[in-house]
Amino acid sequence: MRTLLRSFSKHQTLVSARSILRYFSSTVFRRSRSPSPSMDPVPQFDPSEPSAPVSYPITELEDLESRSYFKSFHYPFNRASVELPPGSVGAPERPRILVCHDMAGGYLDDKWIQGGSNEGSYAIWHCFILSMLEIVLGTFITEWKKGRAICDKLLSTKESARMYAERLTELAASLGFDGWLINMEVNLDAGQIPYLKEFVSHLSQTMHSSVPGSLVIWYDSVTINGDLRWQNQLNDKNKPFFDLCDGIFVNYTWQEDYPKLSAAVAGDRKFDVYMGIDVFGRNTYGGGQWNTNVALDVLKKDDVSAAIFAPGWVYETKQPPDFQTAQNRAMVITSVLMDVKYLIILGAIFLCKAFNFEEASYSGGANIIFKGNLGKKTSFMTSLFQGELPLGDLPVFISYSVNSKPGSLLGLSLKFISEGNNETSFLLASSDSDQFADEFDKVIMPHEAENLKNDVVPKAPGWIIQESSISMKDQTLTEIGILCYKPKHQLEDNESAQDTSDYYASLGHITIRRSSQNPIFPSANSWVVNGQNISWSSGSQGTKTLSIKIVWSLVGRDDKLFSGYNIYVDKVKSSVDGAPEKIGETQYLGVAKVKAFYVTKLVVPTGITSLRFIIQVCGADGTCQTVDSSPTLLLAVQD
Repeated sequence: MRTLLRSFSKHQTLVSARSILRYFSSTVFRRSRSPSPSMDPVPQFDPSEPSAPVSYPITELEDLESRSYFKSFHYPFNRASVELPPGSVGAPERPRILVCHDMAGGYLDDKWIQGGSNEGSYAIWHCFILSMLEIVLGTFITEWKKGRAICDKLLSTKESARMYAERLTELAASLGFDGWLINMEVNLDAGQIPYLKEFVSHLSQTMHSSVPGSLVIWYDSVTINGDLRWQNQLNDKNKPFFDLCDGIFVNYTWQEDYPKLSAAVAGDRKFDVYMGIDVFGRNTYGGGQWNTNVALDVLKKDDVSAAIFAPGWVYETKQPPDFQTAQNRAMVITSVLMDVKYLIILGAIFLCKAFNFEEASYSGGANIIFKGNLGKKTSFMTSLFQGELPLGDLPVFISYSVNSKPGSLLGLSLKFISEGNNETSFLLASSDSDQFADEFDKVIMPHEAENLKNDVVPKAPGWIIQESSISMKDQTLTEIGILCYKPKHQLEDNESAQDTSDYYASLGHITIRRSSQNPIFPSANSWVVNGQNISWSSGSQGTKTLSIKIVWSLVGRDDKLFSGYNIYVDKVKSSVDGAPEKIGETQYLGVAKVKAFYVTKLVVPTGITSLRFIIQVCGADGTCQTVDSSPTLLLAVQD
């Protein structure tokens, strides 16, 4: 996973980048909505000074040119930890959804890379309904008087246009996001248009060569004549820019026939036309809000793509009865375009698939809950993901976690397609799976993963991790689904009577990876761990507080098998005989997705002589190295 970021108000933003789970196309963008007067101004800070890691935008063209972001204290924390899959060639040839997150004008709770204190903050957690691998875009935006001044400098010569395009490519490649949305919302001189075309063209070329599979999207704003005039469709006034990049984000005040007209202009690139939909409903077709499906239905009929702007509407406007319920309802609407069934009702028998944040999760975040009444001799099948994931020749390793009540069984279904378009279906089910032998090409019984010992923060009780592998040649994974069913003996026991028992199962995570082996964790001495930017201060009653940046690296081995790191600390004092003695329980500090973690104002009680920081290494399959064998950093407490 990556950190979720947002942009400041576009009145302040030149360049921003954001990232989320790699399952859907996304960008940061803000459209003509001023921050609420009650909002506090964004505090100024010096990015070169140590502080709790945050994501922040570049607001000055000079900072882009000077590469100041790479000198920032926050730079290593903002680097993405998830890459585009090898062999990525851009967006698939089918309708797509491009989600443009917007939240009250700024970076809010989610600017905190290592997590914030607001448990009720907004997050995008419905990505299972979307059907393409995520492409994460940054935004380059210019507007108002300052934006015109930026464009005057950027578009002063062909050389400057190419130089700034190369700087943007360098930034994207270094931070690990996958392209750019270009939004020039200023009036330009006709003489600047050739340099603007050079900028868009060169950015597209350099991004494609530096980040294979990346995308550059043009926003429907300035025309080929230099006028700031939104067209709300693809036409001859904006198509010259569309022809130089990977797609166009069409402004969202279009009329019913505009998608069809745009598709005709795009020709065989009709899926590269992303018709905007403002969820707030400001002059958007159909009115947005709970009628967003009206616009989606038109786009589906006309076979173009969608750009959903400001899905945070549900959160910002506090839609009843509560955010989670309203968000689930909103995703029913969104799923219309992608043909994904989100809520299934079968007469009096129902099964609900929804995210749940209230019960203990497998390892942070939310669960997907399956509950209802399956009835007599009934199983239930539903799709979670649809897409195209080439798997090559290596075995596919699968792990998933389940927490269910007795009599509620959950299996994982996988569908593959070969180069010759032959489909194959697999079922992974741990119990009584033979009853489905006629419904799948192959049924596999996974094995239960051993519980890890010495976990400082153990998984919530009741979770079982199932693991298995599949060996196939030149296959593409097209669908992941869930099979909900009852044990065979329960079906036989209830053969003559309607089964009224409730079904309840919770899915915590699914990991599917291509690898020749499970991760073997390196020994602790294979890692180099250092402390930087160490700062001590005195607290109350003889305590001290510590802030420290911890960085680590692996010597002589590829670390891409490792998906994250849990950070802990032991507080130690010297005993009477001089031997170190641990005081209290091991303290969990947080999780890192990059090889760096900043500890902010850690309270150190009086009498503690040293601190032992522990970096617990975790694999992509969810397993973690035992704490006792993890790399550490020992730091003496300052006198």
